[in-house]
Amino acid sequence: MPIQTGDTLPGATLMTMGGDGPAAVQLNDKIKGRKVIIFGVPGAFTGTCTTAHVPSFMRTKAEFDAKGVDEIICISVNDPFVMQAWSDTTGAGEAGITMLGDPESAFTNAIGMAFSAPPVGLIERSKRFALYAEDGVVKVLHIEESPGTCEATGGEAMLAAI
Repeated sequence: MPIQTGDTLPGATLMTMGGDGPAAVQLNDKIKGRKVIIFGVPGAFTGTCTTAHVPSFMRTKAEFDAKGVDEIICISVNDPFVMQAWSDTTGAGEAGITMLGDPESAFTNAIGMAFSAPPVGLIERSKRFALYAEDGVVKVLHIEESPGTCEATGGEAMLAAI
């Protein structure tokens, strides 16, 4: 069953590129006592994810800051090398968006957001979602019906919801 408003986010080990290469990131450490936006995408470098979803949070970053959001985190079922290259290509990291990989799809599965679309090569990927959590508790959750659409889960929609 997918995570719901009022649920506590599960612990997860995600991946980033650190100064010395791939590094583990404990999600619980990032969200404890903080207000965060987490958005999940089907894949780095995919069309809608690159041209709509990530840019929507880059455009709205300052407005989230003004609302007291401590961090905006993008999670994709990709390795940290791909996530770093995608961050560099889109300018997301420079814009203040944290890009984390969920290479084993552990977090994605734990929150019930996994899906597969074999005809386009997406196996065990994340549904498109966005959530707002305070101290690890989900306060707002938006899930797209279609993985190729970014309306309910975009930065502007989440900003309006909080």
